[in-house]
Amino acid sequence: MTAKRPAGWIAPGPRPRGGDAPGPDEELSYLSGDWQIFQRRGGHKWSLDDLVTAWIATRDLRDGIRALDLGCGLGSVLMLVAWKLPHADVTGVEAQADRAALGRRSLRFNGADDRCRIVDGDLRDGVPPGPYDLVTGTPPYFPRGTGTESDKPHAMPCRFELRGGVEDYLAAARRVIAPGGRIVVVTSALERERVVGDRLEHWEIITKAGKPPLICVDVFADGPRRDHELTVRDRDGQWTPAFRAVRDAMGMPSQPAR
Repeated sequence: MTAKRPAGWIAPGPRPRGGDAPGPDEELSYLSGDWQIFQRRGGHKWSLDDLVTAWIATRDLRDGIRALDLGCGLGSVLMLVAWKLPHADVTGVEAQADRAALGRRSLRFNGADDRCRIVDGDLRDGVPPGPYDLVTGTPPYFPRGTGTESDKPHAMPCRFELRGGVEDYLAAARRVIAPGGRIVVVTSALERERVVGDRLEHWEIITKAGKPPLICVDVFADGPRRDHELTVRDRDGQWTPAFRAVRDAMGMPSQPAR
């Protein structure tokens, strides 16, 4: 894939190892630095919610931790965390075998399979034993019957709660989090009331100035609660300074390609 990057921008971090090429219905898309992720053409792709979840999860976090990503899908949050924390041991759990397989190929391609792995399984049935210093989760956003459901088998579970919602993700996380650890989950702003428990941070993510929040990210950890807003684009549609800083921190160009 040809990188659409600003002239003169140099990707930080390690180079990927490389490996097998995408199949006819696949593509390799850039993630952090030069790391790339296998995705299906026309399928569910990694997106803004994955980026902000990983950024919030790893802010001021020491390296060398054990981390778990629940319902990891293609492994985007898992790999963003692993890129940011190059000595972390990171495990993902994913119920869709084909998406888990793509994620494993991405781990091998990026040379992270010596410290990262994806386990097949439904998080409601249990996860690899902890304790974990960080647990992340990007649950599907909508209960069944609340919207138009896709007929694509790989996309449907990413959006609608076929295998549980945020309550199940939090229950699984709380069973394996280490004392003093951090749980980070993202939800639709429409479902924010379902996220219960004492929080360290609550983030409202606004895609464009003047619009209501689209998603929320909550951090469960020790300490007094702090509330934040992150606006992605200003009223003219340009990335805000705050969002540019997020991209810089996660090894992505903070200026659009020209």
